Amino acid sequence: MNKPFIADQTFKGKDYRTDRLSKGEYENCIFENCDFSDGYLDNQHFMECQFLDCNLSNTNLGQTVLNDVHFTRCKMMGVKFEYCNNFLMSFDFSNCVLNFSSFYKMALGAIQFNDCKLIEVDFTETDLSGASLDDCDLEKAVFYDTFLEKTDLTTAYNFSIDPERNRIKKAKFSKDNIVGLLTKYNIVIEN
Repeated sequence: MNKPFIADQTFKGKDYRTDRLSKGEYENCIFENCDFSDGYLDNQHFMECQFLDCNLSNTNLGQTVLNDVHFTRCKMMGVKFEYCNNFLMSFDFSNCVLNFSSFYKMALGAIQFNDCKLIEVDFTETDLSGASLDDCDLEKAVFYDTFLEKTDLTTAYNFSIDPERNRIKKAKFSKDNIVGLLTKYNIVIEN
């Protein structure tokens, strides 16, 4: 069954909690100040779209295609991104709240997280090689068997990463946040 093709449209201030967004292939669309919380965006296709100031907390993204999608100032708590369709998957986040979300076993490559809250986010077995986590709060984020090779964490903070349980070759850290690699040793570092 072919889905309708929707291009170059702006959806502003819509509440999709009860009335679902119509199934379709959305290209170059803007979703601004829309509420998708606890709703369903499963089996949708978003290509070159922007989500601005939207609430997508606990939204079902099962088999959804996110190709070149930008999320800005969005609330996205508890989202299970690993259920997305990984075909042509690429997206980034700026000034978003992603607390309690999961990227379990995803290949995210050079993804960009800029000024995001990633509290208790699950990055277990995730490939973040070449990613940038610029000015991100990673308090209680789970890094276990995570690929962090060449990942830029120089301005990230509140993280705890076990170098023996994760691949961190050529990952970038700053002098100020290097303590996040030593947490497991329960040592005291004084200035």
